[in-house]
Amino acid sequence: MLQLARDLRGYKLSARDGEIGKAEEFYFDDRSWAVRYLIADTDGWLGGRQVLISPYALDAARKEDQIIPVALTKKQIEESPSLETDKPVSRQYEIQYYSFYGWPAYWDGPYLWGDSPYPQRQGRWSAVTRHKDSDDPHLRSTKDVTGRTIQARDGEIGHVSDFVVDDEDWVIRYLIVDTRNWWPGKQVLISTQWIERISWEESKVFINLTRDAIRVSPEYTETALITRDYEDVLHRHYLRERYWRREEPGRKRKELVGHH
Repeated sequence: MLQLARDLRGYKLSARDGEIGKAEEFYFDDRSWAVRYLIADTDGWLGGRQVLISPYALDAARKEDQIIPVALTKKQIEESPSLETDKPVSRQYEIQYYSFYGWPAYWDGPYLWGDSPYPQRQGRWSAVTRHKDSDDPHLRSTKDVTGRTIQARDGEIGHVSDFVVDDEDWVIRYLIVDTRNWWPGKQVLISTQWIERISWEESKVFINLTRDAIRVSPEYTETALITRDYEDVLHRHYLRERYWRREEPGRKRKELVGHH
């Protein structure tokens, strides 16, 4: 299901033996746009240490009661490798983290999640992983990217106001772009597959689209559902390939629903 990142913030995190806090924000890979970690607000539990939850441990969010189930115990989370809040997530830390839980290394394989396009818990950690000391992850937080300027081929066009997350494979599918500084009242969706790069020095997200194409694109409103039909119209407008057509053969087509 497609979910707005701002809707997921504040959802209760329900571990196997009780609540551990609330969802705060997400770390994502700025090349693949896969969500690599949910950052938990534990309200001081564990002494203010930053608590990261991999999508390997996350089940689909339950919108009706605003809960994200976490397939871990509180003791497991308490004993997991510690990461200080002011430290970036390094590959060395990830190796400690993934080996602790016994999950497969997402960076060690041809797909988004290592040997699979989806985070599957049946895989196991391998002590022989292909990595270099310099092979640190390209992780950014949704908080850091919110508000950054969108740079089209021919000029600035708006800013990032939110993210649309697919909570089945935990990928950011779209940026919600607020263009109201250019065209009053309009918000649009931009697929993360159409993003060329993020410049942290310029505080900009560069996309391979023109301002005119965005100006006449299907409007997104917060009361609208992001249905497969809406996505199809959006991709046809930009003459872009549909991401769902590349899903693995035989996989059941899922209904994608957004914000009410």
